[in-house]
Amino acid sequence: MKHPAVFFDRDGTLNPDPGYISDPDQLILFPEVPEALARLRKAGFCLVLVTNQSGLARKIIPPLRLCQIHNKLQTALSQADAQFDRIYVCPHHPDFPQGSKPCGCRKPAPGLALKAIADLNLDPGRSFMVGDRASDMEMAIAAGLFPVMVRREDGPSVPGVVVVPHLGAAADFIITRHRP
Repeated sequence: MKHPAVFFDRDGTLNPDPGYISDPDQLILFPEVPEALARLRKAGFCLVLVTNQSGLARKIIPPLRLCQIHNKLQTALSQADAQFDRIYVCPHHPDFPQGSKPCGCRKPAPGLALKAIADLNLDPGRSFMVGDRASDMEMAIAAGLFPVMVRREDGPSVPGVVVVPHLGAAADFIITRHRP
């Protein structure tokens, strides 16, 4: 049986986005994040992080440092039983090519989500994507996920996308809409 999931962007969705987070001490979660993720886990969702981290291609963030940042994230979330089932990272950037062809994993491409769907036996039709950028919403639509945008400040609405002010409101919407 395929499982429902909630996919999340990292920077700007789970934590403030100061630019490139290159040190674990720079990762500070928004206050509502652990509780919101715990409620989603309790409601039966797999939790998946999908994040573009072009700082790797730019040589701003060493791979080991990114692992330390994500270990800090998982440790903080585990205290609320809210850790991610899997973390998927796109290390590429088109201005810093790793090969002769573009990758299929950098959002808005759906590669990270499609890999998670296959790896974790997920049901995209009962799954959601929560992010703060148009590229997150485009990836959601391309992967067959329901798009939910977190926008902490006023801005233009995105057609066909549910917009919420914070992750707690996203969890409320998803849990209310989810039919097991």
